[in-house]
Amino acid sequence: MIDASTLIWSYIYAVTITIIVITVYGMATRPNIVKKLILLSILGDTANLIAVMIGVHAGMIKPPVFPGISFTDHPVVGYNKLLNFAGEAVDPVPQVLVVTAIVIGLAVLVFLGYVALLLYQKYGTLDVRLLEKKMRGEMSE
Repeated sequence: MIDASTLIWSYIYAVTITIIVITVYGMATRPNIVKKLILLSILGDTANLIAVMIGVHAGMIKPPVFPGISFTDHPVVGYNKLLNFAGEAVDPVPQVLVVTAIVIGLAVLVFLGYVALLLYQKYGTLDVRLLEKKMRGEMSE
């Protein structure tokens, strides 16, 4: 018998994979650069969601905040409390990586938006098919 937690996690993974497939398909087929940037942003957010989901396991529900256990007071008791805490806490490494990825993703998105703006100012279109023709000189500007 499948429990509710497994069913919910399976649903979340299925929805996440579906979003990735749809965004990759949209980026490959949509000719507008702005739509490609929006889909790239959605893809980056979905990748961040996957990284957070990797850090969360069943039974690990506590945030990664150290509860104030001191090794200097009583080393054996403090070590045992630390081991218990490590078994119940969420892994903080994926969360730190996601925060870094969000900042880098925002910077890349702003840069690509600026490049799209410059392309529109120079060629008057954001359609990649027309941009290719205009850059090759096949169409007049």
